Amino acid sequence: MKAVHIVSFILLVVGGLNWGLVGAGVGDVVTKFLGESIANVVFILVGLAAVVEIATHKKSCKACDVSTSAPAGM
Repeated sequence: MKAVHIVSFILLVVGGLNWGLVGAGVGDVVTKFLGESIANVVFILVGLAAVVEIATHKKSCKACDVSTSAPAGM
């Protein structure tokens, strides 16, 4: 499961950076480098990675773990 998490994280970073560049006016870098058909596959994988992270985030997130949260009063 750790490998799935790592791949999902990398895909989400790629997708996030790509959207950041689109928003900055640079354009769709993934499509420019990979071509439209391969980029579509990458975008589908990014979407699936987001679903995996949504479904498994609570299990693997140390910040969301109640037992490791900050003590009361902080």
